[in-house]
Amino acid sequence: MDCGIFTSKTILIFLSLVFWGAGVALAYVGAYMIKSYDTFESFIQNKQTLIPAAIVIGISVVMFIFGLVGCCATLRESKCGLGCFFVIIMLIFAAEVTALVFSFIYQGKISQNLEDSMTKVFHEFDGNNAESQAVNLLQNELKCCGVKNVSSWNSTPWFIANKTIPLSCCKNKTNCNGDPTLPNQFYADGCEENLEKLLHDALTFGMLVVLGFAIIKFFGMLSVCVITCRSNSRRNGYQAIYG
Repeated sequence: MDCGIFTSKTILIFLSLVFWGAGVALAYVGAYMIKSYDTFESFIQNKQTLIPAAIVIGISVVMFIFGLVGCCATLRESKCGLGCFFVIIMLIFAAEVTALVFSFIYQGKISQNLEDSMTKVFHEFDGNNAESQAVNLLQNELKCCGVKNVSSWNSTPWFIANKTIPLSCCKNKTNCNGDPTLPNQFYADGCEENLEKLLHDALTFGMLVVLGFAIIKFFGMLSVCVITCRSNSRRNGYQAIYG
C-alpha cells in the first residue's frame, strides 16, 4: 500500500470516528444554542435566529450512520461505498457551510428589535404573570437590572404603582428591599447588553464548532478522491510512481 492511500485511509477512518463523535458534539451544540434562546424567548421576536441550531441538530441525527458507512467503505476500498461516502460528506459539508452563512446573517439581527421587545415585557411586569417570571429569571440568571440599567424601571407601571425595584435586581436578596434610593444594592448592568452578549456567544460557539467540522469534511473529500483514483490506477494495470 503506497503512502498516499495509507494516509488517505487513515484520514477517512479518523473521519468516520469523527462522525460518531460529531453526532454527539453537534447535538450538544444545537441543544445549547436552542436552550440559550429558549430560556429567554419572551424577549426575542425574531425566531429565525434558531435556524442555524435546527440545521446543526439535523446534521447530528445522521452522523452515526454515515460514520459506519465511511468506515466500511474505506476498509474495503469499495468504489460504490466511497462514492456514497463522498456524496454524504459533500452534502454535510454544504449543510455546515449553510449553517455558517445563516449564523453570520442572523448574528447581526440579534440586536434588532431586542430593546423594544424587552421594554414591552418589562412594562407588563406585575409580579405574578408570565412576563414577571421571565423578567425575574432574566435578571437573576444574567445578574442585570432593567433594560439599560436600574433607572429603566422608573418608567414602568410596576414602579409607578409600587415605588420599588423588583427584588430580582438585588445583588443580595436577603438584605434588599427594592428601595430605589439605594442604587448600590442593585446589579449595575442592563439586561439588554447582557442578553445580547449571551446570544452572540452561543452563536459564535456554534459557528466555531461547525467550522472545525467543515474543515475536516473538506480533507475527507480529498482523501476519497485519492483512494478512488489510485484504486482505479491499480485495477487498470498502472502502478503509481509517486507517494
